[in-house]
Amino acid sequence: MSIAARTVDYLREHNLVLTTAESCTAGKIVTLLSEIEGSGELIESGYVVYSPEAKQRLLRVNPQTIETFNLTSCEVAREMALGALYDSTANVAVATTGILGPEDIDGIPAGTVCFAWAFQSEQGRSVFSHKHRFFDTRCQVQRQAAEYALKHLPDFHRRALAGERG
Repeated sequence: MSIAARTVDYLREHNLVLTTAESCTAGKIVTLLSEIEGSGELIESGYVVYSPEAKQRLLRVNPQTIETFNLTSCEVAREMALGALYDSTANVAVATTGILGPEDIDGIPAGTVCFAWAFQSEQGRSVFSHKHRFFDTRCQVQRQAAEYALKHLPDFHRRALAGERG
């Protein structure tokens, strides 16, 4: 069973509806999920935001966060995930921002991706983030990052259910 299929099953079992805020994965997370029959009822929206201006305008990312931490940072990913939840009926958001390559940018190695998973529940919001570096071609890094985001969603959801805030 694919990672996307397992994620769809997990979303359905836990009454989760997803929104995404994707930069470097460019909608690949939503694309992978949409390939699974019945996934449409579990996907609320997907933002694809490359520029700093789009991140600020559509996802409420603070310009100071970008200036202080850089676009490829867990801090920006966290704000992207929270911003995706803001105007959404979804109760889980996944965000990605990073550098696919092949070149390093601003001293950040190619293949570096920052992720965030945000959950909205009756107990409040929980946000988790993680940085990971992938080593492969640009297209492979993009796919691996999208699958990584989906693969880790259940782990962070369980942590949110346990009361962790991230």
